[in-house]
Amino acid sequence: MRLSDLSIRRPVLAVVMNLLLIVVGVMAFTRLTVRELPDIDPPVVSVEVRYPGASAAVVETRITQIVEDALAGIEGIQTIESRSVTGRADVTVEFSLSRDIEAAANDVRAAVSRIADRLPVEADPPEVEKVESSAEVVMWLNLDSATMDTLELSDYAERYLVDRLSSIDGVAQVRVGGQQRYAMRIWLDRVALAARGLTVGDVENALRRENVELPAGRLESAQRDFTLRVDRGYASAEDFAAMVLAKGADGHLIRLGEVARVELASAERRAYFRGNGRPNIGLGVIKTSTANALDVARAVRAGCLSCRTACRRARASSSPSTPRSSSRRRSNGSTARSSRRWCWCWG
Repeated sequence: MRLSDLSIRRPVLAVVMNLLLIVVGVMAFTRLTVRELPDIDPPVVSVEVRYPGASAAVVETRITQIVEDALAGIEGIQTIESRSVTGRADVTVEFSLSRDIEAAANDVRAAVSRIADRLPVEADPPEVEKVESSAEVVMWLNLDSATMDTLELSDYAERYLVDRLSSIDGVAQVRVGGQQRYAMRIWLDRVALAARGLTVGDVENALRRENVELPAGRLESAQRDFTLRVDRGYASAEDFAAMVLAKGADGHLIRLGEVARVELASAERRAYFRGNGRPNIGLGVIKTSTANALDVARAVRAGCLSCRTACRRARASSSPSTPRSSSRRRSNGSTARSSRRWCWCWG
């Protein structure tokens, strides 16, 4: 009753208060973020350790159990969930809701750092991350081509699309799904190795010893200064095939091409994505915690159109003979990179 009496006695004050409420409501409505779920970061911390080439059983005994024992003594833990697969161990720790996520992540990092010397030397350093509720893909883009394979599509996406889409307002990260990376694959012949008295360890040691690029100091003169470096000299499959592994009893130089087949191929051969009979890769857009998913989707679509327009302009400004003739030159790294660029625009 007091509010109604005050409004009757002071009508101007009542009108002003209502106008203020309307203005505040309009401002809040225009700035309100549209979200499916509230912006709450769960107190969950994940630890990932990669051990290339190790089986799931080896990863379980040599990495997962050690990490679990180190994390078990941290305060406020509710559950510890682990998963061991070929070449990787994932440990997820869920804390109580009253636990501060920053303090929990620091405790996990400290516990993992104490066991770093107990992990295998071949394993990668552990990666500790906080699980964010907003770190989910809100939009997937499909990239395919009738003329390019998965390796070329992945390289094209990394060079031209990921950075351009990441610069859009509201985009936190662009995740590439199904990508393939170039790698020099060496297929060893055990019969040839045994005939020459070599082992896999000898080949590995030779690769570690020869395939390096080191600084060689500086050359100073009266008028100029030069920075020197030792060029590794291995850029193609032919260069690796000519690598010297050892010296035979008769003085013959045993080269890698005699005991193995070297090729430039994909680093991961067990996962491929195809759609409608053509190779595909996916671009997953992750928005920031305060961005509107609908606005981000519209901006990404506009960015895709600009990328397509730029590719068409590059295709129109180049001659048809340039990409086909230059794409065969793979001996030099820079030449092959530029040739793939023009071939992509034509694809």
